[in-house]
Amino acid sequence: MFDLLLKLSMFLLTVSIVIALYRVIKGPSLPDRILALDSIGYNVIGIVAVLSILLNSHAYLETILLIGILAFLSTVALCKFLERGVVVERKRNH
Repeated sequence: MFDLLLKLSMFLLTVSIVIALYRVIKGPSLPDRILALDSIGYNVIGIVAVLSILLNSHAYLETILLIGILAFLSTVALCKFLERGVVVERKRNH
């Protein structure tokens, strides 16, 4: 029964990723697309966590942390690019 619930949650997370992919492709604005990409990252974290529980393995926990860090940094970089037009600012001497 518990395995069935885990597989159902993986399926629902996959459906959520598909819906977010639609938002990335057809999003009305760039901030909506950035939020959809962020949502995809966190849904992938959920899928890996459920897979780790399903396989009774601790091997995927580092992967979860890595995906979380990358999702956060990509969201910050995209928002900074959206706000200023550049990700890394360089000071120039005129």
